[in-house]
Amino acid sequence: MSDMGVAVVVEDDADVRNLVEAVLRQSGFEVHSASEGREGVDVVRQREANVVTLDVGLPDIDGYEVLRRIRQFSDAYIVMLTARTDELDTLTALHTGADDFLTKPFRPRELRARVAAMMRRPRHEGQRAGNPAAAQPAGVAPASDNVLRHNGLALNPDSRSVTVDGGPLALTRSEFELLHALLLGAGAVKSKAELVRVVRGEYYRADAYISESDERAVEVHIGNLRRKLREDPVQPRWLQTVRGVGYRLAPARP
Repeated sequence: MSDMGVAVVVEDDADVRNLVEAVLRQSGFEVHSASEGREGVDVVRQREANVVTLDVGLPDIDGYEVLRRIRQFSDAYIVMLTARTDELDTLTALHTGADDFLTKPFRPRELRARVAAMMRRPRHEGQRAGNPAAAQPAGVAPASDNVLRHNGLALNPDSRSVTVDGGPLALTRSEFELLHALLLGAGAVKSKAELVRVVRGEYYRADAYISESDERAVEVHIGNLRRKLREDPVQPRWLQTVRGVGYRLAPARP
């Protein structure tokens, strides 16, 4: 296995598939590919992929169904590739469990940067789809064990695990990073642009352009996070919306 692990490219367009394979090999991955959805699911399972690039428009089953099937057994980082510009496609991918998305045509260096940002923040090795990804405080300094705690939620950045009232909470990488950033903010308001940079990593420098689609993706991630936390929309326990700006941690409860 290569230093970066295993990547699987699920793409029916030979030119795009060859390009993505080249980018991932240059990034240090052992690369495998599939031209159809069902085959892609099998390859991801057999090769125990760390990263998957997944085309939305496949000849047998669409990319969303492939994504759902992969998420039943794998927590691999998944980047959806689509030629469609409809925002609904992006939101569907994120709701279904994708970590990121790129619209074709894309720049090879952008794909490389997105994947590199994900790999710099690896999931905990023991974590699989349906297993925990951790949590902790708000407005409270981290404990000596580095765990952040807030209103019954505990986030451990070292093991990348989250618990709520002692029970494990399964989060995607993006959801974990957003929750971590808000906990570290200790009640300070984080703008959507700031949170886009949290999700995207170093690729989005302070002067980088952030689109409405980027900010909408953050809204979807926050919505997914609230659903998993079973937040009360009237009296949120952890995440508050600051209209027109972004989000902040809810006040600590006695």
